[in-house]
Amino acid sequence: MKLATYRDGSRDGQLVVVSRDLSQACYANGIATRLQQVLDDWNFMAPQLEALSQQLNQGRARHAFAFDPKQCAAPLPRLAGWIAGEAYPDHGKALRERGLAWPERLSAPLLRAGGAEALLGPTEPLDLRAPGLEPEAQLAVLTGDLAQGAVPSQALESVRLLMLVSDWVLRPVQQEELAQGWPALHSRPALQFAPVALTPDELPGAWYLGRAALQLQFMRNGRKQAVVDAKTGMQWSFGDLLAEAARNRPLRAGTLVGAGSPLIGKAIVLEAGDSLRIEFKLGDGPGPFGAIDMDLAESAGSAEDAEPVEDAAAAAPHEGDLDEPAST
Repeated sequence: MKLATYRDGSRDGQLVVVSRDLSQACYANGIATRLQQVLDDWNFMAPQLEALSQQLNQGRARHAFAFDPKQCAAPLPRLAGWIAGEAYPDHGKALRERGLAWPERLSAPLLRAGGAEALLGPTEPLDLRAPGLEPEAQLAVLTGDLAQGAVPSQALESVRLLMLVSDWVLRPVQQEELAQGWPALHSRPALQFAPVALTPDELPGAWYLGRAALQLQFMRNGRKQAVVDAKTGMQWSFGDLLAEAARNRPLRAGTLVGAGSPLIGKAIVLEAGDSLRIEFKLGDGPGPFGAIDMDLAESAGSAEDAEPVEDAAAAAPHEGDLDEPAST
């Protein structure tokens, strides 16, 4: 099943069930109004939501309506916790090669307790004028309760939902924080989510033993930037990540654990006014999670201060303009 949260003016929003093709949705009011309720009582509520999902996919759900990602908040607007993992050693190696004091750990995955105060829906703009903003797009799992000391096979059983999240990072600020030996704070302004959270069975054949065979795609200002296989280079599975997170403490239902960013090659550094679309692909057709469609706010005064360009050919090309155009 696929779930999302519609904004309704409250902190927790309204839970909706979404069809497999992301075209239709219906409110889950008769079962639960918030996703956290479902996570707290998963064994009772999840089967009811699955039945509603089947009705929606078969066109039999009452009061179904067209699904609109623009109405979505983060799938779980208030997390119990956010734990950023590093399951891709090649990504850390690339950061060290860029001069960041990124730690190296070979025997177990790196984990970082992150901030979960700023959780953005898929189309919410990021009003941030600081330079050096980059996406760290990744697959993340939302857990049920997980006991302290769980082994990887037990930990994997706690996975309830999968999400696409971008852990935005300001690289210059991150470099300062790492050099000082302090945890990330100012360098991590927000988490942004694709509209839909889904159960692993929505990825038939692609989810196996805590890894997902998905293609991560980036489109900057309408032009393709990178396509990355999310399974390639993932040294530690989600079972490993969750077990490491629960080594000395339990995890509460509603904890989000990320796998970290796969190596994407050339860094994607955004500038004021840029747009970025991030999507996981599974074969042809729309991505199973929907997409993050983020716009970075224009710099203050940029519209007034910019000099008009008399000849479009005279305008300097924006970084990425020579990349492959979006397919239609």
